[in-house]
Amino acid sequence: MQELNYDKNPIVLNQKDEVISFKCELQENLQNAMKKFVEEHPNWDQYRILQAAIAGFLMQKGFQNRDLTRLYVGNMFSMNFKD
Repeated sequence: MQELNYDKNPIVLNQKDEVISFKCELQENLQNAMKKFVEEHPNWDQYRILQAAIAGFLMQKGFQNRDLTRLYVGNMFSMNFKD
């Protein structure tokens, strides 16, 4: 897996999505686990993992939003929802 790069991932985005990039430091064991997962599951990438993880966390904490649910489900099941 390459180092995180902050370009837009066209597979995850649709035309009206806005993207905000941010830098974050990951512990080495988390980086290694993510790298191994991506190597074993080539249909996933670091962007999809992080988006699914953040959306899942927010949903578990009670944040309810239709767009967030679509993002989570879309990432988990490789679906692209159109309006």
